[in-house]
Amino acid sequence: MAADLPPGDQPGDKVRTLEQLLATREIVISCGSGGVGKTTTAAAVAAMAATHLGGKVLVLTVDPARRLATALGLEQFGNVETRVPDSAFAEAGVTPRGELWAAMLDTKQSWDDLVVRHAPDDKTRQAILANSIYQNISARFVQSHDYIAMERLYEIHSSGAYDLIVVDTPPTRNAIDFLDAPERMADFFSSKLLRWLTAPAKSRVVSMASKPFYVVADRILGSQFLEDIAEFFGLFQTMAPGFVARAEAVSRVLADRRTSFMVVSTLEAAPLHEAEFFIETLEARRYHLGALVLNKVLPAYLRRTATTGVARRMVTEAEAVAAGLAESGDVGDPGDVARVLSTVGESFLNYQVVAKREAEQRASLAHSPDVTAAVPYFESDIADLTGLLALGDQIWR
Repeated sequence: MAADLPPGDQPGDKVRTLEQLLATREIVISCGSGGVGKTTTAAAVAAMAATHLGGKVLVLTVDPARRLATALGLEQFGNVETRVPDSAFAEAGVTPRGELWAAMLDTKQSWDDLVVRHAPDDKTRQAILANSIYQNISARFVQSHDYIAMERLYEIHSSGAYDLIVVDTPPTRNAIDFLDAPERMADFFSSKLLRWLTAPAKSRVVSMASKPFYVVADRILGSQFLEDIAEFFGLFQTMAPGFVARAEAVSRVLADRRTSFMVVSTLEAAPLHEAEFFIETLEARRYHLGALVLNKVLPAYLRRTATTGVARRMVTEAEAVAAGLAESGDVGDPGDVARVLSTVGESFLNYQVVAKREAEQRASLAHSPDVTAAVPYFESDIADLTGLLALGDQIWR
């Protein structure tokens, strides 16, 4: 019944703030190009949720960013979730209603865990883990990082251990691979290539079309290498049903109403183009775009009409103002004062043009996400939980 739905999920309700959005979601996936503050924003959102909404909140970073550990008051963190200490919140002057946890994807360890989970028996499990080819490529296998990230997200979400998971993804174009990884992994297990690789090396039926490939491969790699490849992928294929089932389940989670995407960008040309590309991709796939967070936005006072008049007077009346100040004996050369005043006024007017253009860009993007939030320039880098919460305050309500 509608009355049983949380705020923001009622029919006709409109989510207007990030707080309302996160209160109704279980997974928020943060996406954006590199260098726009995506990782920091994801951590700030998770910290705000733990502080104000309560429950257990996890920030899971896929794009390795160890500086996040320092900002969260942790010496380090990895594949196993680590709780952010209460002392970090105390130093920030807040008492959280819930708990904040953090984890960073360890691709190799996650693949090992996946083998342990999906191998049909102990013998196959040990054979895969001991296979030299598996050991060499498990961290570099095509789509391995992207797929294992989705697998890890699904595993954590399915455990029910967390009320909210905020995922920090690789930069935008790679994040598309992140979204495609489950389907590509499922396709791989039904591909012709895998059937070739898993055919016994010495009893492989070589067609006229495939014979040149094997002749060249044997000559370059050696028949033993091809046999090792066949053995490895033969073992690997025994896990295919589990992989395919989980890949399909992960795809369903991405499309679930409990999952939202948060695109992070600046209003510079290149990052903004990436953000627009990703927004279009999400819309085409019918994924829920919950929020657009724009970092390093110029302050609103630059757009006020009253400030325009002040800046213009600084330009047109610079000499008169400088002369008046010189008479009072408070300044040096009136010419220098006039030039400074005029330059400041011109600079303000130029920034005002940029600020108005930014406002138009924000308005054009605001039709897609439920929430559009802006973060101004910070005077210093964010290096601790206090800074993360200060950023979060800018976008929370």
